[in-house]
Order: sequence, then structure tokens, then C-alpha cells
Amino acid sequence: MRNLNLSLWSVTNPAVTLFAILVALLAGTLAYVNLGRAEDPTFTIKTMVVQAVWPGATAEEMQNLVAEPMEKRIQELPELDYIRTFSRPGATVLQIQLKDDVRQTEAVWYQIRKKVGDLRPSLPQGLIGPFFNDEFGDVFSAIYMVTGEGLGRAELKAYAERLRTRLLTVEDAAKVALIGDVPERIFVEISHHRLATLGLSPQVIFDAIARQNAMTPAGSFQTEADEVQVRVTGDLASLESLRALPIAAGRTVLRLGDIATIRRGYEDPASYLAFFRGKPAVAVGVQMAEGANVVHLGEKLAVEVEAFRANLPLGVEVTQAADQAAIVEDAFHEFIQTFIEALVIVLVVSFVTLGLRTGIVVALSVPIVLAVVFVIMQALGLNFDRITLGALIIALGLLVDDAIIAVEMMVVKIEEGYDRIAAASAAWSSTAFPMLTGTLVTAAGFLPVGLAQSTSGEYAGNIFWVVGIALIVSWVVAVIVTPYLGLKLLPLPKPGAHHGSYDSRLYRALRAGVEASLRYRWVAIGLTLAALGAAGLGMTFVQQQFFPTSARAELFIETRMPEGSSIEATASASASAGWAV
Repeated sequence: MRNLNLSLWSVTNPAVTLFAILVALLAGTLAYVNLGRAEDPTFTIKTMVVQAVWPGATAEEMQNLVAEPMEKRIQELPELDYIRTFSRPGATVLQIQLKDDVRQTEAVWYQIRKKVGDLRPSLPQGLIGPFFNDEFGDVFSAIYMVTGEGLGRAELKAYAERLRTRLLTVEDAAKVALIGDVPERIFVEISHHRLATLGLSPQVIFDAIARQNAMTPAGSFQTEADEVQVRVTGDLASLESLRALPIAAGRTVLRLGDIATIRRGYEDPASYLAFFRGKPAVAVGVQMAEGANVVHLGEKLAVEVEAFRANLPLGVEVTQAADQAAIVEDAFHEFIQTFIEALVIVLVVSFVTLGLRTGIVVALSVPIVLAVVFVIMQALGLNFDRITLGALIIALGLLVDDAIIAVEMMVVKIEEGYDRIAAASAAWSSTAFPMLTGTLVTAAGFLPVGLAQSTSGEYAGNIFWVVGIALIVSWVVAVIVTPYLGLKLLPLPKPGAHHGSYDSRLYRALRAGVEASLRYRWVAIGLTLAALGAAGLGMTFVQQQFFPTSARAELFIETRMPEGSSIEATASASASAGWAV
């Protein structure tokens, strides 16, 4: 290691160094174009919802007979943090939250399903479920609202299904789901007074419908060439066939339509209703594949949706209600603007304090460092998102430090009479390892975020990795690329006395300050400890907030109605308040 001098090697092999710079810039440009883009980094959602339905049960029965037995079994899991239960007449919902340090949730979700499944035989008869939902990580990159004048939700769902089928073929679209579609139902409304008059029970009608609509195998027969399946017709395929269903009432056979009102409708009560600008709507949500580019996905979706709109009848509209691609694109514009501002500041400071040529050397190191960082990010599977972009912005103010130190050392050595080769060699021997130590110490300042075993650490951990990568790359560029650029751009050595560059007014003032701190070292140590204590005290008055407030132009309004209110009453109250927009 004593004979190793990367700075000397870079200036004595200029062709290799130049080739490496050009390859790094080209690879960095390609990596920048191909890196995935998203609004937020992926992280594990440690929440599962378990639902169960028992028609006719009271809220107390749901809690005591359904929710409480499931809670006791789930509480046996060591990974469990808490359970929040909501019980109402006929239904109960358990929200299961795991501890913050749990990373692999799939095994825990399996254990919950297994424990509740083993409990199923002891739960009340007639219970529907339990149903498990652990897909809280699904985030829709784009949401399209399908509306139409005079159309029911069934017609809207048909158009939404067509749009969904089309969007599923788009590259990088991992999942396309319908939101707010209300299932259709056929209602058979029976008058109990009429049944009592005829001496019928409702079960007779239920059995007759089940028998008529049963799927019964009728066998098959073979010809010389084919096997022909025999099928029994007469299944209930329409409202008219249901109305014509024969019902035996003693010795009399009646049509079901004579004793009941049969109509087509929607699930009542509906479990979910969607509106857009006050009109009933069915939404189509598109989830992006992991690691994909949300901006490119938005462009492809826009093309498909525009082609779909061209074939829609008059009155049917497809409107985009959520566009994550536009948000991410704005974030990139902000990053580019911040990058340019930081680069301009670095250039101005470098030009003013170091001179024109020295400032150019420092400025040229910035795009080279970023290019190498982009290549490493692509190799590690990191994407551009809120965290990595923020880390790059943080690193912009740090990655020029090593380049400034290296080129300043070359300038000093040149002013002392060294030739440029010797000055480049001194950039390694005098400053390389002190710079490396400072770089590693600075990167270690972000280490707690990168190693935190929590949701916050999982979400924001890339701050440490991106900043650390950028700082280490900046050190490599400072000891290899900066000497090469200095060799090409710095002026020729000027004759002069040794150490003449340290006789300026600035250096004399700095030297006097260092000598005073050494002479009165206990005073300096006391002032340092006092400043540290004051900083710690001041931190207690700073608002503690790990995640900043979202800058999205969105407003969420929650409507709370009295317990037992129907979903229609909630929808009516929201519409009358002007919130269904």
C-alpha cells in the first residue's frame, strides 16, 4: 500500500483515465434513463384485516362469540403488537398489527390463517368467513373513474371491465382492479300473509329454486366419431324463467311469479359506493410492477385510455382521478432544479475562492460522481423515489468536498514549485487517507437510519446507502479523476519561494487561531462541551417528526354518522354537503 498512488497512476495513464471517465458518463446516462421511478420506496405493511359476517347476530354476540375467540388465538403469536376490533350487528372486523421490527410477514400471515382455520369448527353455525386481507401494500399508480349519464352501476361496471381488460395488457401494469362496483342481485320478495294463506313456508320456495337451478350430470353417449354430452335444460337463466318456476301448494301448483315479486337490483345494503363529481362511478385502479418506471407506465396508460375513449358511446366518460406519474415527474423536476442550484452555488464559490480553472475542475467532478452513483444504484436494484432523490440532494452538498481538497492540494504544490505530475502525486500521499477517514465518518452519521429494524428504517434506509455510495464514489473520483483534470486544466508551475502560498492574510489568521486554541486548550475544550450541551438542550425545543407532511394537493374528509346509519344515509349526507365531487 505504501507504493500505491492512484493519483500518480491516473496522470501517468491519461488514455486509460479518459476512457474510464467517458465510459462512466455513458453508463451513468443509460442508468439514469433506465432506473425505476416511483413516489415512495417499497416497504412492508404489517397490518392484516380479518372479517366475519353472521347475519342476524347482535353486536354483543359478534364480539363474544366470534371476535373474542379469534383474538385469543391470534394473541398467541409473539410477533403480534396489538389487535383493534370493531363489532357491529351481523359483522366484526379485526385489525391485526405486527411489531415494528418484523420484516418477513408472510410466515406470520400463514400462522394467523392456520390458527383461525383451526378455530373454525368451534365458531357459530351460519358464520360467513372469516376472510383475510393482507394486501395493504397495493398502491394504485393511476385511478380512472367511469361515469355515464343515465347509466346504472351494472352498465358502468361493464365499461369498467372492458377498460380493465385493456389495461391488463399494458407493460409494467402488475394489477388492475375495480373499485366501487356494486354486485347485482335478484330479489324474490314474498308476502308472508300470502304464504300463510296458502299454507306454505319460505323453505319450500328456497328448495324449489335450489332444485331447479342445480347442476346435474346427465351422462353422455358415443357415436362412431364423437362423444356427445347430454345436458338437462330448464335452469333459471332469466327473470321470466324464475317467475314461471312451479311451486306446489298442496294439490295446487302455482307459479312463483303469482305469489312473489321478482326484480333485479343491486346488493342491499352496498358495502362500497363510489362517486365522482357527484355522479355514481366505477373506478379502475392500476398498480405498477415492482421496480418499474411510473412515468413510462403513465405514458403507456394514457395511450391505451385515449384509444378506449374513442370507442365509447356519447355520455360515457373516463376521467383520471389519480395520476402518480405526474407527481413523480414533478419530483424529478424539483431534483433537477435543486441539482442545478447546488451546482451553480459550488461553481460560484469555487470560482471566487479558487479561481476559474480550479473551479472548473471541481464542477466537472459532480456529473462524474453522479453517473457512477446511478450505475451502482441500478446494480443494487435501487429506484428513484422520494427517499433516494432526497439522499442525492443531501449528497450534492458533500460530494464536492473531496474534489476541492484534492485540487487545492495540487494548486498549493504547484505554487510551491512542484511540477503538475508531482503535485498530482501529492494529492494522494498528503490528503487521500485523511479524506477517506472524513468521508467514512460523514457516511456513518446516516448509519442509524440504514440499520434501523423498524418501518421507518425500512422506508428511509436508502438515505444511508445512497449518501454513503455518493461519498465513497466522490473520494474515488477525487483521487483519480480530479488529478487528471487538474493536470489538463491547472496552470503551469510558477517559480516562487516554498510555502509562499501559506503567507497570505487568511492563512496567518487561521494559524493564529489554531495556536491560540492549543495554548488555551482547556478553554477550547470547555467551549466545545458547552456548545455541545447547548445543542442538546436546543434539540428539546425542536418539533420531532420523522415523516414530513405530504405536499400532495389532496384533502381527505371523513364523515361520521350515528351508529347504525345506512351507507345510503352516509352517501346522501356527503352529497348534500357538497363533498361528493
